[in-house]
Amino acid sequence: MTSNTLFTLSRLGYLALVLLLGGWFIGQGLNGEYTLLFSLLWLVPLLLPIKGILKGHPYTYAWASFILCLYMLHALTLLYVTTDAFAFALIEALLIGALLVAFPFYARIRGRELGLGLKKKSAKEV
Repeated sequence: MTSNTLFTLSRLGYLALVLLLGGWFIGQGLNGEYTLLFSLLWLVPLLLPIKGILKGHPYTYAWASFILCLYMLHALTLLYVTTDAFAFALIEALLIGALLVAFPFYARIRGRELGLGLKKKSAKEV
């Protein structure tokens, strides 16, 4: 798979996740289950890497996976404790699972294309 294909799929998946979770958390706030402020705070970590993801920075894709783990815990918890939101939680978990695979692969492939990575120490430096 090429880096352009992974970039497109990752970006579309990320935007779908932002829309899905934005609708969910804002809906929770409007329904009165939580305050609207608390619901909007759930979206802040998800929006932190948006600039780098839209621009295709490999480093952003690498660390954004850690943020996705928070939302994966949310999805798995919902799957376990509720039957009302089972379909939502399943879609959320599957989408995040796909992104947790696509993000590191894109970061690795694109990083190699750009010549990024850790430099190995030579025998003189050791």
